[in-house]
Amino acid sequence: MALLRPAFMLLIFLTLITGGLYPLLTTALGQALFHDQANGSLIRIEDAVRGSRLIGQDFTAPGYFHGRPSATSDSPYNPMASGGSNLAGSNPALSDAVRTRVADLRAANPQASREVPVELVTAS
Repeated sequence: MALLRPAFMLLIFLTLITGGLYPLLTTALGQALFHDQANGSLIRIEDAVRGSRLIGQDFTAPGYFHGRPSATSDSPYNPMASGGSNLAGSNPALSDAVRTRVADLRAANPQASREVPVELVTAS
């Protein structure tokens, strides 16, 4: 019984530090030192949020780098539904999608090397 009170006090103390003080401190430092990054690196045009510099966007013009394919469900590169495709490596749909992406990439860049980086044809 004599050890119960110090253990309970230590629990309360550590809960206040790790559950209250530390999150407040890291949030305040993030806002003060990295304000733009801490708020999602948002792109604003005419007072409206148009996207984020941190989330992939679909570029189709030949002058842009090819981004990693999007696995979002309702529409490509939708930041509200970011996530993986959950297709196993043995799934035929994944093999077909990768094969199609490789063919599209080679057709768009015939002068490029025949070796295609995996990150360009697999969705994260």
